[in-house]
Amino acid sequence: MADIFLRTLPFFALIGLGYWAGRTRFFTEEATAWLTRFVFYFALSAMLFRFAANLSLAEILDMRLVAGYLAGTTAIYLLATAVALLRRLDMATAAVEAQCAVIGNVGFLGIPMLAVLLGEAAIGPIMLVLATDLVVFSSLIVILINARNRGPSWGATLRLVGLGLLRNPMIVSICAGLAWSALQLPIPAPMAEFLSILGGAATPGALFAIGASLAGKSAERVQVAGWLSVCKLVLHPAAVAVGVLLLFPLAPYQAAVVISAAALPVAGNVYMLAQHYGIAPHRVSAAILFSTLASILTVPLVIAMVAP
Repeated sequence: MADIFLRTLPFFALIGLGYWAGRTRFFTEEATAWLTRFVFYFALSAMLFRFAANLSLAEILDMRLVAGYLAGTTAIYLLATAVALLRRLDMATAAVEAQCAVIGNVGFLGIPMLAVLLGEAAIGPIMLVLATDLVVFSSLIVILINARNRGPSWGATLRLVGLGLLRNPMIVSICAGLAWSALQLPIPAPMAEFLSILGGAATPGALFAIGASLAGKSAERVQVAGWLSVCKLVLHPAAVAVGVLLLFPLAPYQAAVVISAAALPVAGNVYMLAQHYGIAPHRVSAAILFSTLASILTVPLVIAMVAP
């Protein structure tokens, strides 16, 4: 446990550095937004493409992994939704809370950190978890919110979801990398060096951006944020563990990677959705803040418990 904590410490130290920069206004909100945009569209995309181009679809696609992860994630999604509805919240707000309970920061934090802690063999399972979150749950929340608003028709909503997936650089870069691999095209040395240099900016840039964005997060709706943080950091990895160890058993290493990915704190893109639709942004903001701070201790603990 102590060894894993020390190995995760540099990652959280980078988040802390970003938080200091944002809190002191050395890094403004506008600067943070542009850094996040650079990481999201360029650095992280280069990293994902390079990883995917060196893997085959057969190495990544594991339907037992998807089934086990979906089983555990859906259970907590339904639990968080039920608790929200018992508090007499509308379905759209319940969907936002459920999103907080299960969507972790896999792209910005999980891929760089878990690849170092668990080895490069973890990259395939992590990308499959990320793709499942984006395709299933990011689509689901858009459908539920639009259903509440009675805005676009079902056809228009599905088109909106489809366009959102096609425009997501993480999905595009993974698919492009797998297509490159399937065509068995060699990566020319200059291109490989370009991807390596650009992708190398993803880890420090993403972690710094996480911290800087946390500086602007509020601590309102503390009780709700605390509940959602418990869901994300404790209940979600526990439920996923049941899914990948008992319901759809995976090899110990794969199971450890998936459970560790499920233990990550609430993702920042949940706040972006909540803010865009004007649905409970303050509680999402607080859940991201609380879960990220608590994950300094909980993530190393989970990894220590499951690492083979």
